[in-house]
Amino acid sequence: MAKIITLAHQKGGVGKSTLAINLALTFQDQLSVALVDTDLQGSLYHLREDFPNLTIIGSDQLKDTQRLDYDLIIVDTPPYLSNRLPELFRRSDFILVPTKAGFFDVMAIRSTLALIEEAKGKAGIVLNMVKPRSGLTNDVSNLLQNMGTPLLKSRVHDRVSIARSSITGGILNSGDSKAKAELMALAEEIVERLAN
Repeated sequence: MAKIITLAHQKGGVGKSTLAINLALTFQDQLSVALVDTDLQGSLYHLREDFPNLTIIGSDQLKDTQRLDYDLIIVDTPPYLSNRLPELFRRSDFILVPTKAGFFDVMAIRSTLALIEEAKGKAGIVLNMVKPRSGLTNDVSNLLQNMGTPLLKSRVHDRVSIARSSITGGILNSGDSKAKAELMALAEEIVERLAN
């Protein structure tokens, strides 16, 4: 049976879709991976021809995720609280909550975390699109550590290579070794969380 990792945050612009596709590509070296785009905009689903070696599925197949013949299914969710989320969280083996290191991003995360807690889901928050040398990052980290959901050690910085990765074939195809290392570290930390 496939392991399911769901990316969720009710606020848009926190980099969920970019992170979802890059994680799928990172895991694809060792596992059979499918990416499910549940956002009605279908941003990732429309990229499926640009990533012919990655299975990208639309939201119409969401209910069949557990029956799909893959080792790992990564689910990207829309930037709002959907009535599908509680059930999806219950079916997920891990829920990754990416957030920027901004005050409003952190305030918006509370509703998502409440749904995860209600579903008794295993989850972690990752700081994404982190600005270099921002004093705000430490303040936000302190806030997040008091929200009851673990803050992952991994951080993904705000890099042009990552922002462009959906049109350049993914971060693993770039020459940005720091970005690759951050994505690999995040993937490894997720695997550790899944194992515990």
